[in-house]
Amino acid sequence: MTAPQLVVRSVAVDGVAERLIDHLPAEGGLSWVRRGDGHVGWGVAARLDVAGGNRFQEAVRWWQQLVGAAVVRDEIGVPGSGLVCFGSFGFTDSDPGELVVPEVIVGRRGGTTWVTTVSPASSLAAPPELVTHEPSPVHEVTFADGARSGADWSGIVADAVRRITAGTLDKVVLARDLIAIADQPIDLRWPLRRLAAAYPNCWTFSVDGLIGATPELLVRREKGLITSRVLAGTIRRTGDDAHDLALAASLARSSKDLEEHEFAVRSVADALKPHCKSMNVPETPFVLHLPNVMHLATDVAGVANNGASALGLAASLHPSAAVCGTPTPVARDLIGEIEGMSRGRFSGPVGWMDAAGDGEWCIALRCGQADPDDARKMRLFAGAGIVAGSDPDAELAETNAKLVPMRDALGE
Repeated sequence: MTAPQLVVRSVAVDGVAERLIDHLPAEGGLSWVRRGDGHVGWGVAARLDVAGGNRFQEAVRWWQQLVGAAVVRDEIGVPGSGLVCFGSFGFTDSDPGELVVPEVIVGRRGGTTWVTTVSPASSLAAPPELVTHEPSPVHEVTFADGARSGADWSGIVADAVRRITAGTLDKVVLARDLIAIADQPIDLRWPLRRLAAAYPNCWTFSVDGLIGATPELLVRREKGLITSRVLAGTIRRTGDDAHDLALAASLARSSKDLEEHEFAVRSVADALKPHCKSMNVPETPFVLHLPNVMHLATDVAGVANNGASALGLAASLHPSAAVCGTPTPVARDLIGEIEGMSRGRFSGPVGWMDAAGDGEWCIALRCGQADPDDARKMRLFAGAGIVAGSDPDAELAETNAKLVPMRDALGE
């Protein structure tokens, strides 16, 4: 697909709301916010829909064409100003994904706020007057089983454990879905705003009906530095601080969780190694505390040795052991055989990228997908890493804990 020629202008502005999400209109909003910084956008100046085994390569080529043809006046000069795209990609080759360039982007970084306008080469859009909007609350929501009931899903986990014990593979990540049904059309800005408030240390995203607050950074590329945060190994919080500290200590000593985490870290380090001239891979994970769960976490960092963009790096990493398993081809085949549903864009890369190739791509976790045919419905997703020591009931409880952010966000 031939990319259009665009005119792009980024200028500093005042009057930006404390919550960037408050500027989103009712339809078509895009979001990437963490700790109050990030970007929101709306409108479509350019869009690429992709699927298939070459979807990442096609997206990278399209973006390079778009960047090469664009006329950019960037008065801000920070990662995320100038020409920016938002994107999300499916877990498998057959699941569709997209890159979207908004017509308007409102950004904030380190105390600097700006507006970017994007228009066809034949016109130059003026910076819009920024207004705030109040989303409609979601009142009554019921939840129903998705592709499988909890009991059926536990049976699938038991099957996976048997195969792992037999030596077929080392780890597989199995996902399940839950259907949320509201009494009226869901205004996606409502759960999005609640997620950003409840999980400020996560990346709160919205791309084409997929919304969530993910704690897992697949890859960040910024001025030659590459970083990735690996999460694998989970325990649910109780709300009692003393008890949670004891649980965190048990998580850090858990052989089952440490084994699962090691597989995930190794897969990320191996994928990034060809793109880095030096790397730092900590030997011991730390415990990441979130409001609802705690994870074993490792921050992998490296210095880039080539020009691979953030999206190119994400393509090298996907799917990591954190969302697929080890060995990856065997785990991917087993997921297709026994999981019993299409993940869509759940556990695929979601994020943004600028004209320099810098950007952030996370794994789409703690998320839900709006039903394109019924605005009252959303599919919510959660998954768990299965290894030889996994207990099916405990894994089901883990997925229930991971569904809490989206379930709570949809409530009043």
